[in-house]
Amino acid sequence: MPVSTSDPVSRQAGFAPLSQHPEAPGCCRFCRALLRHTFVDLGMSPLCESYVSAERLDEMEPFYPLHVYVCDQCFLVQLREYVSPAVLFTEYAYFSSYSDSWLEHARRYVTAMVDRFALGPHSYVVEVASNDGYLLQDFVRRGIPTLGIEPAANIAREAERKGVPTLVRFFGRDTAREVAAEGRRADLLVGNNVLAQVPDLNDFVAGMKHLLAPRGVITMEFPHLMRLVAENQFDTIYHEHFSYFSLLAVRRILAAHGLVLFDVEEIATHGGSLRVYACHAEDSSKPLTPRVTDLVRQEEEAGLSGLAYYGSFSELVQETKRRLLEFLIAAKRAEKTIVGYGAPGKGNTLLNYCGIRTDFLDYTVDRSLYKQGKYLPGTRIPIHPPERIRETRPDYVLILPWNLKDEIVEQIAYVREWGGQFVVPIPAVRVFV
Repeated sequence: MPVSTSDPVSRQAGFAPLSQHPEAPGCCRFCRALLRHTFVDLGMSPLCESYVSAERLDEMEPFYPLHVYVCDQCFLVQLREYVSPAVLFTEYAYFSSYSDSWLEHARRYVTAMVDRFALGPHSYVVEVASNDGYLLQDFVRRGIPTLGIEPAANIAREAERKGVPTLVRFFGRDTAREVAAEGRRADLLVGNNVLAQVPDLNDFVAGMKHLLAPRGVITMEFPHLMRLVAENQFDTIYHEHFSYFSLLAVRRILAAHGLVLFDVEEIATHGGSLRVYACHAEDSSKPLTPRVTDLVRQEEEAGLSGLAYYGSFSELVQETKRRLLEFLIAAKRAEKTIVGYGAPGKGNTLLNYCGIRTDFLDYTVDRSLYKQGKYLPGTRIPIHPPERIRETRPDYVLILPWNLKDEIVEQIAYVREWGGQFVVPIPAVRVFV
């Protein structure tokens, strides 16, 4: 039932009552409890990967609510499914291979998994949301049989060119049964940065359970909710990301489908992520590691099992917006030129929420040929090749994929030649040389 204004839990935690949110928030995608509490409301925003061609500049662009809730029963943070995955991911603009540091991360992962689980020609590795084969190609080079499952046909074609067999499907129970019916189940089932993009979590995790070999291992990587809150990473929220996970929430979801989380690593990707390891509940060969119990304790002590933890995030986000706009306004009044680097999904959330358009950013650049010549969704900021920065010699370069800051600064170190400076917006505005 709706929360009243006298509800002490909601009032103490800083949540607005449901009566102030007339859009009828719906039910939790995991436990089906009524969603009553706002985590953060970023207003209206376009789909973050819907880059606009020059021919469409005068056309209408749909915006959707970017209003995130937290479930008061299972504490899963989540965004409603305003647009179906078929619309979001059948043709996709993100190619993993354009990031050198991401490729290196994948290579290190493959080496670690081969060594830890003794993978070889006898093994079978399946990756869900395999993108352009950036990761599985390293298993292929080692002679290990692989299969990628990727819904975006344009990206799957790139994987096939790399020698990575790829099934163009969305993953869930039905796809898992189809693959398993061919006689092989996965010794290693990989799901890196895909769990957040799944609206039907129960179908997806049930599919993983079905496809996993009896002694197989699931690994999944996803941004850590505790880092998102601590580092004010609100720009990682967009319509393509339906859920935002703590270890507590993921452990609960896996357990509901007969899977046990037996290990976890904290990794640096995407501003702070988790890599979790899971197996069948019946598989006693993989003991629980102290890293799981330690991180569970940290999350519980931080308050992730109570509503108050989630109620304070909105004000942090609003203050970050104010600080970024203050910097941009001061720079423009001083007649400084500002451009962007990158056209990532997170950048589009940031720019649309803050109302930053070509009145502040002259343009942005990106290495992806797919994005060059297009315009950012919502803000309609033009996207150029990186060489544009050397040609125009801006005073400031705003790094939108701040999680790749070090890689980008190394790539365009020449900005320092004319006294240019770099800016990162998250967790707070910082200017550096």
